[in-house]
Amino acid sequence: LFRMSFGDHLDELRKRILLAIMAPIPLFIVVFIFSDDIINWFLLPLYTALDEAELPRAVQVLTPPEFLLTQMKVGFIGALVLSCPWLLWQAWLFISPGLFPHERRFVYLLVPGSFILSIAGIALLYYAMLPLMLRVLILFGAALNPNPVLVDQATSPDSNSALTKLTVVQEMPGSISSGDAWIKMPERILQIAVPQVDSGENQPELMIVSLPLPHGSTAIEQQFRLADYISFVLVLMVGICIAFQMPLVVMLLGWLNIASAQWFKKRRKYALFACAMISAILTPADAVSMLLMLIPLYGLYEFGIVLLQLVPAQKVIQGNFLGTGSTTKTDQDNQDESDAS
Repeated sequence: LFRMSFGDHLDELRKRILLAIMAPIPLFIVVFIFSDDIINWFLLPLYTALDEAELPRAVQVLTPPEFLLTQMKVGFIGALVLSCPWLLWQAWLFISPGLFPHERRFVYLLVPGSFILSIAGIALLYYAMLPLMLRVLILFGAALNPNPVLVDQATSPDSNSALTKLTVVQEMPGSISSGDAWIKMPERILQIAVPQVDSGENQPELMIVSLPLPHGSTAIEQQFRLADYISFVLVLMVGICIAFQMPLVVMLLGWLNIASAQWFKKRRKYALFACAMISAILTPADAVSMLLMLIPLYGLYEFGIVLLQLVPAQKVIQGNFLGTGSTTKTDQDNQDESDAS
């Protein structure tokens, strides 16, 4: 039986830490190179919500280095996420020698389960919860103090005649003259035909001046800051990854004999209240977003109770939680535990 001294443990810890930090640094460079594509991926739900509200696809950066700092933030967080398997592997190599064989089986269940639940939570957030959250939040701003619409209806001018009044068109008119003006839809752009000043011809060439009009008919002009939106999405993703670990927390408490499945069943109303509080903290301050988080969160609580009943601690210890355990294996594990003792 090999025993390590305290100094040997410190040397091993230092070795694992040095190996662990080797992965995020090159991954940061790789993620930073593709940060534009990642930012566009984050912006897709926002663009969809803006299109449905008939608002322009535009986000703001308010300082010169803001976009670069956002890229660096995405690169840093992306590198940490991608290096998580390597970091967990190094942590496992450090602690696994001190665990009994049956204790390792608990880790074999918890780590893959945590990874699967995190991926499921991010997928649910990105494809279902986030688009609906954005639609609701944008509608709140669109419903405040409506202003008169600039142009209510359009008259389609003849494509071969000069424009003599302000009209609304969907395509560039076929014949224009100096001073003609029109509103191009659906872009909501005011376009004016003016002569070029530097033209020396008798009939100077015309140039089209385009001016964007206030989009929509509300008092709130909804333009979102890129850094704030990316931070908003990242915080939601981290929060939902943590919240989706609830089944594992329920199973772990049961395995440690702190609580049983019956104990969790009797306290469903308290669990529902706790899930509601967590949902209110993680989501924006609207009932729809809170409900979208509350339903899957409480469902995971019930799922944890089911898992605890299907995979109790005794099955994990015996190694037959998947129906593949054997007496020979269990006896060998018991012998290993006796040797370790």
